[in-house]
Amino acid sequence: MAQTTDKQPSVIRSLDWWTIGIYFALLIFGWISVCGASYTYGETDIFSLSTRSGMQILWIASSLMLAFVLLMLDDRYYDTFAYVIYGLLLLLLFVTIFNPHEIKGSRSWLVLGPLRIQPAEFAKFATALAVAKLMSTYGFSINNWKHVVTAVGVVILPMLFIVGQRETGSALVYLAFFLMFYREGMPGSILFTGVALVIYFVVGIKYENLLLWDTPTSVGKFVVLLLVQIFTAGMVYTYCNDKGRALRIGILCLGITLIALLFSEFVIPFDIVWVQLLICAVLVGILVFQGLATRIPNYMYIALFTIGSIVFFYSADYVLNDVMKPHQRVRINVLLGLDEDLAGAGYNVHQSEIAIGSGGLKGKGFLNGTQTKLKFVPEQDTDFIFCTVGEEEGFVGSAGVLLLFLALILRLIRLAERQPFKFGRIYGYCVLSIFLFHVFINVGMVLGLTPVIGIPLPFFSYGGSSLWGFTILLFIFLRIDAGRNLVRR
Repeated sequence: MAQTTDKQPSVIRSLDWWTIGIYFALLIFGWISVCGASYTYGETDIFSLSTRSGMQILWIASSLMLAFVLLMLDDRYYDTFAYVIYGLLLLLLFVTIFNPHEIKGSRSWLVLGPLRIQPAEFAKFATALAVAKLMSTYGFSINNWKHVVTAVGVVILPMLFIVGQRETGSALVYLAFFLMFYREGMPGSILFTGVALVIYFVVGIKYENLLLWDTPTSVGKFVVLLLVQIFTAGMVYTYCNDKGRALRIGILCLGITLIALLFSEFVIPFDIVWVQLLICAVLVGILVFQGLATRIPNYMYIALFTIGSIVFFYSADYVLNDVMKPHQRVRINVLLGLDEDLAGAGYNVHQSEIAIGSGGLKGKGFLNGTQTKLKFVPEQDTDFIFCTVGEEEGFVGSAGVLLLFLALILRLIRLAERQPFKFGRIYGYCVLSIFLFHVFINVGMVLGLTPVIGIPLPFFSYGGSSLWGFTILLFIFLRIDAGRNLVRR
């Protein structure tokens, strides 16, 4: 008689080796970049532990051992102990606020003898586990505002602790979780609102002092208020399915604005912004009346969007000039082109752009970058390490690195979508969102396209905390994915 066996598939065979291969490739190229960024003329041993390239080998080796341990654990542990891990990391973040060791103006470091770690780097995977655990529980609905507020609170809480450590850049990383919320069914209006606020801020601040033709009207205020009106009409069209009313709102706003503009230009110059504010007030009144008359709540939500847009825009200038610290304000002004400051806040970006530009098509070759070897770029082996890639490997090498990251992101999307349970899918999208945010912002700030907020490039930037943090983040997901076909008893 033949015997039947229910042999479980091997974890090792179930691993996604394509992702692991990309991970190893990034580690190798990352170490080469650290060598190039930290090397100084006259060094004879890049493998010595007295050099950053040598220490990075130690961090890589410890990360590989950490990855192996994570793969050997039962994947159910990550679900079961998600809240415990989250609570411990929150406690660690809170304690770090009062840490007496201040490094480069930041209290984000815990010093344990010769070891220095940043709890903020590890809180990412803990937050991802906690929010995945919460959103995968029975009865959770993305359409229930109480549930959504709770999930957002799980994300916001570590952000507040990290801000208390003077690490605003690391705190902003947690905004990446909203991409996961969007995947799980969060209304597109929320994502659109976030994008709209960014547009208001950039346009309003950049063109605030520029006057419209011969009128005393600020171009920044004029454009932003016009966008508010256009966005309002578009949302009525999209979310209320009221095409006729949306068209009438658009024609009314543009018509009155045009008449006011012509009157100010050719008759009596005056600030058209006051007319636009009046139009917005009328719009809010129409939306509220329509909401009460039809009992359709979307009209009320759109009215709140209009009011919130105006409040945000007029508070942005106050926040920039009276709330933000001087160095933060200068960085934003440099990014928007309002200040140049090549010797101050804009120095890092300017030098990194020179380094990347000097690399040309194929680069100057390994350890041959002059900008990096002569230490023109501060933090060139941490936050600005991508400039080393550009200088030594050129456009070809830079494109290759970006393609590797693209392959990683696309692979993570595929892995997340094939998860049989919500916990795995949600955690997977948290992981890829964090990686995407880090790569986009880090490369963008090196190229002068995004603000300098001081976040590392995954698997490239020197340091143990970031390398361990990203390794834990990735390999927990790989272990969860490897257990997708296991028979649970």
